[in-house]
Amino acid sequence: MSAPKIVSVDEAKKLLDEGYVYVDVRSEPEFEAAHVPGALNVPLNHRAPQGMVPNPEFMSVMQAAFAKDEKLVVGCKSGGRSRRAVGLLEQAGFTDVVEMAAGIDGGRDAFGRALKGWVQEGLATEAGSPEGQRYSDVKQRSPGGA
Repeated sequence: MSAPKIVSVDEAKKLLDEGYVYVDVRSEPEFEAAHVPGALNVPLNHRAPQGMVPNPEFMSVMQAAFAKDEKLVVGCKSGGRSRRAVGLLEQAGFTDVVEMAAGIDGGRDAFGRALKGWVQEGLATEAGSPEGQRYSDVKQRSPGGA
């Protein structure tokens, strides 16, 4: 298996402009606070009283909502969850998935150097849970966005 394709915020923006779908794997409250415009929320983890816990539906929702060859950009807060999500998706046979390594809030590269996230690059965000983008809506989605 090849290494996951990792893209910068600028590269992710270009891919989104070309028709890629942004999948935000942060928790629902994080998504509602701020997200990439048009992003679809499929949490890798849920917030629970004991902290973050894995979302047992993550893979089944992704497989039901997205075609294996759908063009996806996966992002989170700073890169950790998106990296895990992309690995899971590639193991499941998804073929056109890229990771936005710095996330919405910025992250660090393998050498500990700061990477600017979506917000630091000055790109627009939206808040709330827009119709069609929230997790409950993505659960009803058909591959290809139908």
